[in-house]
Amino acid sequence: MINRLFRYFIFLWFVVLFSASTSLAQINKNKVLFVIVDGIPADVIEKVETPHLDAIAREGGYVRAYVGGQKGTYSQTPTISAVGYNSLLTGTWVNKHNVWDNSIKAPNYHYWTIFRFLEDQYPQKKTAVFSTWLDNRTKLIGEGLHETQPLRIDHSFDGLEIDTAQFPHDNDSQYIHKIDEKVTDAAATYLTKQGPDLTWVYLEYTDDMGHRYGDSDRFYDAVKIMDNQMGRLWKAVQHRQKTFGEDWQIFITTDHGRTANTGKDHGGQSDRERNTWIVTNAKGLNTYFRKSTPAIVDIMPTMAQHLNLKIPKNQAFEIDGIPLTGKLSLRQPVVQKEDKRITLTWTPIDPEGTVKIWLSTTNTFEEGKPDTYQQMVEVPVKVGKTVIDVSKLPTGFYKIVLEGRYNTLNRWIVE
Repeated sequence: MINRLFRYFIFLWFVVLFSASTSLAQINKNKVLFVIVDGIPADVIEKVETPHLDAIAREGGYVRAYVGGQKGTYSQTPTISAVGYNSLLTGTWVNKHNVWDNSIKAPNYHYWTIFRFLEDQYPQKKTAVFSTWLDNRTKLIGEGLHETQPLRIDHSFDGLEIDTAQFPHDNDSQYIHKIDEKVTDAAATYLTKQGPDLTWVYLEYTDDMGHRYGDSDRFYDAVKIMDNQMGRLWKAVQHRQKTFGEDWQIFITTDHGRTANTGKDHGGQSDRERNTWIVTNAKGLNTYFRKSTPAIVDIMPTMAQHLNLKIPKNQAFEIDGIPLTGKLSLRQPVVQKEDKRITLTWTPIDPEGTVKIWLSTTNTFEEGKPDTYQQMVEVPVKVGKTVIDVSKLPTGFYKIVLEGRYNTLNRWIVE
């Protein structure tokens, strides 16, 4: 009898061990590649022939998207390059990540990048950055800084723009085109051979041509060159999928559009400067992706979901984006304060469950300290609205979080 029990428990132990190892093996097959190609408005990417982007989109989808935060509100975000990159990396707008321009003076590293979340939860996983701008790794990701405790990228290929001996600078930015080519080839080779878990590729030449020539054949030709580069990356990913059975999620996007009159500039809040796009091969794209206009901040939580990252609640409450794949409970929150009452409305997506309304009157998170939230009310998500009484709370500032079964949303009221 004892021997039979012993054999039974050994059998159960092997079942549990096998299930755990199988689950871990699947997690290890999930890979992410995201690419930022600089300064291409949505109307241009739709006008120019891009067969390689089209091939990737057939696996998942293409959608018009936006940058720039909520226009005319506390989260309005400059349509400037580094600002857009950091909005993608952190899933937050500029009022949180604090990168206001390309000088990158004082990023708020309390808002973690996707790289830091991965390193924190899966230190054994491999990361890679291939970039035509060194600051992306050293300042935005913040590799090796005390503030990032210190985060290390496993493989990087960048900084060629400061190698003026190999890439002498010319007035037509052909040196940037040559660097983009080197960056693309290095990324394609490394992806093919090593298959890192999280990879960022950044290319600049399209933006340079936009600044110099605006809406012109030179700009459109640069977009065609970029598409060819995406084809090389896509070929590397397909090799990994076919050879190793890995599950790759790809996101390709841009950081801003361009001005309507000439196409040479950006930075403002015009529709064309805010209108961007997303190409992805992602599986399970939801109705928010298919039928709405997602934002650049939505890419980060989507990638986190694919990489099986569990974002702690206090950090999840700060993320401005929501996943583009899988189930969602709600979207499009609107908050309005009148006297001592705050009215909240939202668009229900999945009618299951409730939405909890959390409120904090502090913003100590930006200092690395937790905010104190209190739950104000809990209502069925399908009702789409509620009112909360704030007559007994301090006035001036409110952080409000709507927590549904499948996603959270946040808004601020700044009086």
